Amino acid sequence: MNTVSPEKDRDRGGVAPEFWSGRRVLLTGHTGFKGGWLACWLASMGAEVFGFAQPSEYKEDFFTATDLTARLDGKLRHRIADIRDLTALEQTLWEAEPEIIFHLAAQPLVRRSYRMPVDTFAANVMGTVHLLQAARGVASMRAIIVITTDKVYENTHDETAFTEEDRLGGYDPYSASKAMAELAVSAYRRAFFGSDGPAVATARAGNVIGGGDWNEDRLIADAMRAWAKEEELILRNPRAIRPWQHVCEPLRGYLMLAQALMRDGPRYAQAWNFGPPLQEACEVQEVIMRLSTLMRAKGLAARWRIDPPPHQPHEAAYLTLDCRKAAEELSWRPRLLLGDSLALTADWYAAQISGADPQTLFDLTLRQIEQAG
Repeated sequence: MNTVSPEKDRDRGGVAPEFWSGRRVLLTGHTGFKGGWLACWLASMGAEVFGFAQPSEYKEDFFTATDLTARLDGKLRHRIADIRDLTALEQTLWEAEPEIIFHLAAQPLVRRSYRMPVDTFAANVMGTVHLLQAARGVASMRAIIVITTDKVYENTHDETAFTEEDRLGGYDPYSASKAMAELAVSAYRRAFFGSDGPAVATARAGNVIGGGDWNEDRLIADAMRAWAKEEELILRNPRAIRPWQHVCEPLRGYLMLAQALMRDGPRYAQAWNFGPPLQEACEVQEVIMRLSTLMRAKGLAARWRIDPPPHQPHEAAYLTLDCRKAAEELSWRPRLLLGDSLALTADWYAAQISGADPQTLFDLTLRQIEQAG
């Protein structure tokens, strides 16, 4: 893979395992795709991880397929509960006494948000408010990172990459709810978390791919679902352009941001973009062409065709992020090209579809974190 060497990464201030050893971390959404990968990474560095999330939604998804609770026995304590339950959140924070919170719990799907707008706003806006409220008065708290999305920006369709200073907006309920979560973070930061409180930042990442994501209406998950059943994938938006990146890329950014917040909270308590190089953004159709080639080499009949439905919810045709701020101020840079990201993703799904057991998938995850992280 075309990656930066681990020695270079340490030189420029990458993820420091010694920083995380023994660190008490609360992770909301740990049963989700990104949350599960982050729990693995944190535990592998010796952090004490406390999870708070609803049950995993799919029997094939990362958390279930790796049997993550068993794999992280003794390294992960968790509570299955709803982020909209303020009392449960408060009890969890009092018990966990975390220093750092990564808030990933959310309703994460654009198309579902059209069907379930009230639930989407409740989870993404009030869930974030509840998390911030529960963190007030917890003496151990030092840093909070709220994960939002690249879709928080008001998309004017002028095909320019968004910077952190661009106007917030959102056409659909999901995007709007995440923009509102950003405003809630800003309000709590200024109103309640002063110089004596925890430093609070937000992180905005693009389309994330990697093994174990089986969410509906996501390109890679839809492809794997179809190909595992020897069915044809139907592309609904073949020309849409997105900033595709492997799951380890933004997670490394979140970990580096947390380290910076602990070092100098006031300086880094702001919004941050984490995405691939602009030249790596590409169309849905190209991603599927390249992924289907990889999966056919692994024995799957990876067939697809373009057949946009006549009526479908609005989704942005072009979306990319300007990540110069993270490069200049955090020394975070993407390490993987799109081809590398797709190869890692194909390896993970191929192992799962071929019947790999939870321990094998867990070990593969740790190897990929070492490769890509």
